[in-house]
Amino acid sequence: MRASVRLATATAAAALLIGCVSGPAASKPEPPKKAGEKVLVFSKTAGFRHDSIPTGIATVKELGAANGFTVDAPEDAGAFTAANLARYDAVVWLSTTGDVLNTDQQGAFEQYIRDGGAYVGVHAAADTEYDWPFYGGLAGAYFQSHPAIQPAKVHVEDHAHPATAHLGTSSWDRTDEWYNYRTNPRDRARVLASLDESSYTGGTMSGDHPIAWCQSYEGGRSFYTGGGHTKESFAEPAFRQHLLGGIRWAVGAAQADCRPEKGYTPIFDGTASSLEGWKQAGPGSLQLDEGDGTLKTVGGMGMLWYDRRELGSYSLKLDWRMRGDDNSGIFVGFPPSEDPWSAVNNGYEIQIDATDVPEKTTGSVYGFRSADLKKRDKALNPPGEWNTYEIRVEGERLRVYLNGVQINDFTNTDPARSLRQGHIGIQNHGDADEVSFRNIRLKDLPAKGRPGKGLSEKDQPTDGPSAHRSGPPAPTGSGAGR
Repeated sequence: MRASVRLATATAAAALLIGCVSGPAASKPEPPKKAGEKVLVFSKTAGFRHDSIPTGIATVKELGAANGFTVDAPEDAGAFTAANLARYDAVVWLSTTGDVLNTDQQGAFEQYIRDGGAYVGVHAAADTEYDWPFYGGLAGAYFQSHPAIQPAKVHVEDHAHPATAHLGTSSWDRTDEWYNYRTNPRDRARVLASLDESSYTGGTMSGDHPIAWCQSYEGGRSFYTGGGHTKESFAEPAFRQHLLGGIRWAVGAAQADCRPEKGYTPIFDGTASSLEGWKQAGPGSLQLDEGDGTLKTVGGMGMLWYDRRELGSYSLKLDWRMRGDDNSGIFVGFPPSEDPWSAVNNGYEIQIDATDVPEKTTGSVYGFRSADLKKRDKALNPPGEWNTYEIRVEGERLRVYLNGVQINDFTNTDPARSLRQGHIGIQNHGDADEVSFRNIRLKDLPAKGRPGKGLSEKDQPTDGPSAHRSGPPAPTGSGAGR
């Protein structure tokens, strides 16, 4: 049973409720894309042949029929011509082994990727084309060895990617043949899930054992999963959703941040204990679901803010999901206060509301600078699906990335709103708005101009509140619609 913890609700003045209704819709995102029109499943083998291949092909066809894409599954490498590959949104390499393409076919596939094509590698796709460097980089890592088929615990590292967003905060326990790889892809790909080597025997990657990852590669997209050795894998609902999510991202039907990620410290990891460094300001609350690792907005207008310390130069990443036409935001650069209007009047809000006016819509620096709406609309997942923000503050410069795409670049010139030191917070906007957050993490960056306070090893609070700015003014209407 999932535990629910409701954060304490602070009282607030009635003035906070004035002007909570957002402005008229002016910029709406494009309708969500349907899944890719055509997928090629390629399963030629020049070495060991998995008896799960027919089941895997049937599974991809079933997923396609249920999700709006068609599937062709030739064994013939003659399908790898420029003209034929151009017909497909993605090519699934399903447990291929050995040297399966000739030089001309390799060249056609390289150009397909460079022209924006997509690769999905399943299991023994990592045991393929060892003498083709382009393929090795695209797959992310080559197979080295494997122990016997056995149960293991999989740790999900990315909770927003469609291949792993359905998996909760507990380990993903499943049985498969677990590959060891010759190299670790973490420096060049976004690791989505990794193996707990203490949960099984035969792991050889010194405790850092990626098992699924994604990356942008020379103009195209690449997703790889090490699962899928057994026929039974393709009957597991969680693994089928994992595979479907990888295909949907590869064909562009879903967006995600697949840039490499290292050096971040979790400040909310889905557990009640990780909320000890947060405080609620204003009415409403954020409700914790430990099973799903999420915080869901309840009532408002208030804000949950991180009070352990003020931040200088940093990268803040977090995942968020809207239920429908909802409203929330992330505040940065404000002094400590029990009043949420301190953030409104002394900091900046990165908006979450895709149907507001341009300077107050998703990705905007609310009321100050609109996002690049074309880039935003292309990068934005629709309501019901997870998105990832990176909010990058360096000196007075604030950049916003949505699912890995930069959509805003703003420089502060107002001394009263200096970004050089301040707190961060997430908004609970009002009773009609439901937005969820999870996986909030921080990484300190080199200071710009003057040093900020670094993240200590244990992320301890600083000694006392900062006085770098005066206290917040009385509430005004400047935050209406936030």
